Amino acid sequence: MKLSMMAAPHLRSEDSVRKIMLDVLIALAPAAVWAVVSFGLKALVLIVVCTAGAEVLDFFVMRFIRRKKNFKPDLSGSVTGLLLALNLSVAVEWWQALIGVFVAIVIAKAVFGGLGKNFFNPALVGRVFLLISFPVQMTTWLSPFDMQTTATPMAILKQGGPRVFSLQEMFLGTIPGSLGEVSALLLLLGFGWLLFRKRVSPFIPVAYIGTVVIMAAIFNGVNPGFGSPLYHVFGGGLMLGALFMATDMVTSPMSIKGHVIFGVGCGAVTMIIRLFGGYPEGVSFAILVMNAFVPLIDMGTKPRIFGKPKKVKSNA
Repeated sequence: MKLSMMAAPHLRSEDSVRKIMLDVLIALAPAAVWAVVSFGLKALVLIVVCTAGAEVLDFFVMRFIRRKKNFKPDLSGSVTGLLLALNLSVAVEWWQALIGVFVAIVIAKAVFGGLGKNFFNPALVGRVFLLISFPVQMTTWLSPFDMQTTATPMAILKQGGPRVFSLQEMFLGTIPGSLGEVSALLLLLGFGWLLFRKRVSPFIPVAYIGTVVIMAAIFNGVNPGFGSPLYHVFGGGLMLGALFMATDMVTSPMSIKGHVIFGVGCGAVTMIIRLFGGYPEGVSFAILVMNAFVPLIDMGTKPRIFGKPKKVKSNA
């Protein structure tokens, strides 16, 4: 029998970064379309500016700064830009959004070496930078369709006001909030597409949302003013963060055990900020905090190499 010797890798796949990112864009499309329907032309401008701006900037950095002459756009910049746009209030100006794009692509991504080497989710870094730099625009919320300035469900909960939004309104997407967090239904539909395409693991979202539900149930049992579990699940940016940002394969752990630990950590930090912090929302900060722990989580949950014997405890 004739044996052929070839260099690794021996396992090949037809998948590519571009195909994976295209699936993410498809999954986010329903929420993006609903944002335009709900908030109008301004939402469309922000989405186009962020998505196109991020893709162009990513191409410029790779081709002319990192001098990758063979680099072809892989749509990772577009995903970062679209996620950033969906994390913005419609009150944000287009030029402010571009500043967030620059921070996300250049500082949070390119400085660390580009795609696959960044420690923190680029879109969230851009969002937090904008929140610190332009707090008025980033925390001015408008109601869908009538564009009246109002408070979000989580802001109302933080202030101890009456619950003016029903769970149905929060689930379907007729509440004020960032462009992509208003409709839990459409986010779930998009995430279903990623699961169907086997692009993400369900363990992080389940652990993340499950932790929020458990903690909310405990504190709501002590004091109803803390809000019900479903109110915390549907009333803010939890669904967008848990389904599309915490699951980022670059900035999340590699093992299933690591996914669970990461998700639980995200959920715990989110609820600590929501219940006891100064901000009504804590999703962005929670994910970024847990991003920093990913190397440590990977180190502690690294599976045993196949064929390698378990360590035997010494009796000495």
